[in-house]
Amino acid sequence: MAGRKPKKVLVTGANGYIGGAVARSFVRAGWTTYGLVRKESAIKDLALNEIIPLLGSPGSPPSLPSWIHFNVIVSVTEQWPDYISHYQEIITFLRTLATAGNAAGVRPLVLFSSGCKDYGLMDEVATSTGLKPHTEDSPLNPPAILRPRSENAVKTFENVDLFDTVLLRPTNVYGLGSSYYGDFFKLDAAAKERGKPSLLMNAQTILHALHVDDCGDAYVAIAENLEVVKQQSYNISSYRFETLDEIAQSLAKEYGVTGGVKYLPLNYGPDQRADTYLPRVLFGFSQWTGSEKLRKDTGWEDRRLLFSEGIHQYRLAYEAATAEGYKPFDLNVLTAQG
Repeated sequence: MAGRKPKKVLVTGANGYIGGAVARSFVRAGWTTYGLVRKESAIKDLALNEIIPLLGSPGSPPSLPSWIHFNVIVSVTEQWPDYISHYQEIITFLRTLATAGNAAGVRPLVLFSSGCKDYGLMDEVATSTGLKPHTEDSPLNPPAILRPRSENAVKTFENVDLFDTVLLRPTNVYGLGSSYYGDFFKLDAAAKERGKPSLLMNAQTILHALHVDDCGDAYVAIAENLEVVKQQSYNISSYRFETLDEIAQSLAKEYGVTGGVKYLPLNYGPDQRADTYLPRVLFGFSQWTGSEKLRKDTGWEDRRLLFSEGIHQYRLAYEAATAEGYKPFDLNVLTAQG
């Protein structure tokens, strides 16, 4: 019986929150998975997860044996505030890898990560009439700080002479170390000490996110449907959104906050919009992101519990991760999610 020919994938930033999840998903799906990391300290963890470590970066790439060519290359790294120079390094890196691959008869598929905030903040909340999701056909209207990402990510399609591209826009992600969503746990841990949380937000704000492992599996589903997906954009999101109130009520119950949740009047100024005022980004950036195109074209489905539904297990994972020294992303640092 003839064996299956292994497929190779390279994931940049494979020790990061999303990059690590993507790499592990490819391993589970049977791909020979390489992970590019900047820090030598990350090598052991990659190896333990059966990810072949490569030490380097797009700007300082590792030397590869002439026989290694990648069927898929996943880019999930961003550099702020200088997004553009990092993007240029990534494109040079991708073109170098693709040139070598093409010479060996391997044309790679590049999965390039942007984020759903490229579509911008919705004025609507969950109870608004005529509410519709952002889809791949929605106009791009990012916050000013994310405009370099939005405007440059689409240029990746211009490299069709060497590789095919899929542009991915995931929502925020949660689970394991919890990334930005760790701030929810911080909020209610502090609220328990005070006796009641006070939220200067609209209870019906739309918060759309998905588990980081579901996000990783979406990347694999796209990679395994090359002829359908190439040269297209896809959103990645859970099957439905949650509201701020759903999450806040679940957290209050989980932490045993006396009196539940209290919402104070919205008294933010015009310069404190949820797309420009960083303390409001997590709790106030209202956005519904549709992923029907991804589901239809690849058969992918999210399987993990919504954040408000699995709050206890996600809290335990977050606390275990922080106890081991994992530091969730801070709100004043923007990375490749959402």
